[in-house]
Amino acid sequence: MVGKARVSRKVQQFTESVIREMTRLAQQYGAINLAQGFPDFEPPESVQEAACRAIRDGYNQYAVTWGAPRLRQAIADRYRQVYGLDIDPDRQVVVACGATECMMATMLAVVDPGDEVIVFEPFYENYGPDGILCGATPRYVPLVEPDWRIDLDALRRAFSSKTKALVLNTPNNPTGRVFRRDELEAIAELCNEWDVLVLTDEIYEYITYDAPHVPMATLPGMADRTVTISGASKTYSVTGWRVGWAVAPSDIADGIKKAHDFLTVGAPHPLQEAIAEALRLPEDYYRGLAAMYRRKRDRMVAGLRELGFRLTTPEGAYYIMSDIRDVTAMDDVAFARWLVQYGGVAVVPGSSFYANPADGRTKVRFNFCKQDETLEEALRRLQASLPRIPY
Repeated sequence: MVGKARVSRKVQQFTESVIREMTRLAQQYGAINLAQGFPDFEPPESVQEAACRAIRDGYNQYAVTWGAPRLRQAIADRYRQVYGLDIDPDRQVVVACGATECMMATMLAVVDPGDEVIVFEPFYENYGPDGILCGATPRYVPLVEPDWRIDLDALRRAFSSKTKALVLNTPNNPTGRVFRRDELEAIAELCNEWDVLVLTDEIYEYITYDAPHVPMATLPGMADRTVTISGASKTYSVTGWRVGWAVAPSDIADGIKKAHDFLTVGAPHPLQEAIAEALRLPEDYYRGLAAMYRRKRDRMVAGLRELGFRLTTPEGAYYIMSDIRDVTAMDDVAFARWLVQYGGVAVVPGSSFYANPADGRTKVRFNFCKQDETLEEALRRLQASLPRIPY
């Protein structure tokens, strides 16, 4: 008798997170972690104190499932102040356990088996599995190197009567691209033509350098067709707090609430209260955040180029996608594993950002969300180790 499969066909289609695997290897070998995108410095002291105060003040039981009222109001106020969007905090905002859960809950809320979801690649590694877990088929549209621009002809060919949603990540991980208004308008036109929703991941919205972030929901007619996903992790350097949110038309928000309720019930209540205060930090904070990361970007770009890596300077987020062909004949996985063990630096193999791993075999991703001393030590280790690469 042949036994039944113990693992579903869905999860057999994808692997464990390569990014998180590289973090484990960094810990195993004592390497500097330029793989997983979390800072090695602390969040603003006022934000830390707000979390401690919330615990002391008794915010230790369940909040409203879809978000503490103070946080939902702060999110709505922030979107009105910065982007001019009129958001109903009770009907259009859903708070979840990070932007990652927001995307999963949104997919579950809007996508049915047999639907297709368009994803630009290279892509943050969760998007493909999100679609597969919902029973959808991802349709990948490559960004054009070296500037990672959208090929509008390829994008048009990806749309069909089966297309339900398009995932847009800007500022982009892993490329650092900030998509321009004309590109967003072209996407919006196609989504209107084909009656397609846009699911945006805007977690790096305040970390931009050479182009402003333009939320898709601010384009004419797109507020009713867009689910805007963001969160606290990157803006306030609290990646471990897992507080994210989705802003959506009320009918879609109702669906997201239902999916979220049965995924995680709710995000940590005291941390929600703290982020409600963080969202009211003065504008100087956000300008300082972008300026800090610009300095780190410029140092890492210059240092990596001096070492022989090919790259395009990122316009936003805190990642650098680099070509390794002038550094080694290894493929990305072999190089990343050699580098973490013998070079003392962890990076992410580029193949983890592509549906066809072969498309990323000559690339690795660095992050620069680290203290200046950490980045300088990483560059020193790279300089010392690269001449020792076996081939």
